[in-house]
Amino acid sequence: MLKAWATFLLALAGIYIIDQNIKAIFLAGWRWESPCISLTLVFNKGVAFSMFAFLGPYLKWIQLGLLAGVLGYIIHGKYLQRHSLPLGILFGAGISNIADRFMHGGVVDYVHWHCGFDFAVFNFADVMIDTAVAWLLIESFFFKKK
Repeated sequence: MLKAWATFLLALAGIYIIDQNIKAIFLAGWRWESPCISLTLVFNKGVAFSMFAFLGPYLKWIQLGLLAGVLGYIIHGKYLQRHSLPLGILFGAGISNIADRFMHGGVVDYVHWHCGFDFAVFNFADVMIDTAVAWLLIESFFFKKK
């Protein structure tokens, strides 16, 4: 179990540090434009596609509570032993985005895809959340515990 906790905490810390350092570059003023992708600073006050922005300052507390509840669930259900790496990635990214809400009033987003269609603005943590969820689904459905 110690190995699972170490993997979880190292993945969490690694993703958090990488994401916050990338965001610091954009907070310092760096920008880049191309015909398909714009790398520019945006503060997202809501969740995906700015949904629930009307919750304002309560959103960060709701998300923090949800993350704590999920952590309790995975510890109680002993899921950490089997899924420590993707869960560490998921929690590191989630904590990084929630920390943005406390530090900057919204999530620091910076990747805007606009080649052929406009897509939501997102960040590294969002990509890591999607990756971790896909990883967990694949492990759960295709690699069942024996």
